Amino acid sequence: MARGSTTTHRESDAAESLIGRGSRIRGRVHGDGSLRVEGSVEGNIQLTGDLEIEDGASVTGDVEASSLVVAGQLTGDVTSRGPVTIRATAQYAGNVGGSEVILEEGAAFAGRIEAEFDLPAELTERTGGRAQSPRREPAGR
Repeated sequence: MARGSTTTHRESDAAESLIGRGSRIRGRVHGDGSLRVEGSVEGNIQLTGDLEIEDGASVTGDVEASSLVVAGQLTGDVTSRGPVTIRATAQYAGNVGGSEVILEEGAAFAGRIEAEFDLPAELTERTGGRAQSPRREPAGR
C-alpha cells in the first residue's frame, strides 16, 4: 500500500501480501507488512501492517493489525492500533477496538465497539461529576 511520508512507524508496510479470490487458508496468519484478503481465512490474523478484507472475502478469527478495512465478512474480535473502517457492504460480528471506528450506513454489525471519548456535560451532571476525565466506554452493542 502506498503511504505518505507523514507516518514514522510504517516502514514494514512496503510489503503487501494478497490472499486471492478462490484461495482458502486454514490456520494462523502472522506477518510483517500488510495483507489484502480477497479469498477466505479461517484462523487468527496478526499483522504489523494494515489488513483489508475485500467485498466477497471472509475471515473467521480474531484480528490484530495497524488498521483494518472490512468490506466483506468478518467474524471475530478486532484489536487495531489505528482506525477501523466497516464498509457498507460488510457483515461483521465481534468486538472491535481501535483509535477510531467508522461504521458506514448499511453495514451489518453485531458486537461491541470500544472507544475513548468524553461524556457530554449533561451526562456528567447526572452522575454527580464522577466522569470528569476521559473514560473508556463501550460505544455500542
